[in-house]
Amino acid sequence: LSKGYRQRVGLAQALLGDPEVLILDEPTIGLDPRQIAEIRALIKSLGGQHTVILSTHILPEVSMVCDSVIIINRGRIVAQGTQAELVQQVFPAARLEVQVAGPTEAVAGALKGLPGVTAVETLDTRDGAPRFLLESPRERDVRAELVRLVTGRGWGLLELHQTGLSLEEVFIRVVAGEDHAPQIEEAVVEEAQ
Repeated sequence: LSKGYRQRVGLAQALLGDPEVLILDEPTIGLDPRQIAEIRALIKSLGGQHTVILSTHILPEVSMVCDSVIIINRGRIVAQGTQAELVQQVFPAARLEVQVAGPTEAVAGALKGLPGVTAVETLDTRDGAPRFLLESPRERDVRAELVRLVTGRGWGLLELHQTGLSLEEVFIRVVAGEDHAPQIEEAVVEEAQ
């Protein structure tokens, strides 16, 4: 049997007793793209009738098939929730990607001066126009003001869309914070002594 069929047979064996909870460990490892899509669809359909616990390091897969996520670091739960909840916990700012046909420095300076914009990063240049990443508080929508600014200066607005963190970026930030936490605690204890 191919690896894909062995995975299916394993899932079928697990389902024979009609368990309430299925625990799947790296169910798509070693499969070709078609088999991965089939296994993901099967996992999603199983989620309607069973609790499915998916243990994997393939975070885009988690994003595609899971309703909620638990991040475990060193045997401890360090974060849990929906992907949207985790993004808000880890990164409370809203992010916009903008491409403006105008002089890079002038555009960057004008964007930094927009009310509500807390950070501006120049990303790259595509087709001769710079791209920027803007951050603002989630409760403050700066898009209309941004459009007025760009058009008022006579620049062209080529691209504007909201962007979020991927589950992989959330994982890295959560685990990096956890990995530094013991060092911070040790430093505080040493200072107190």
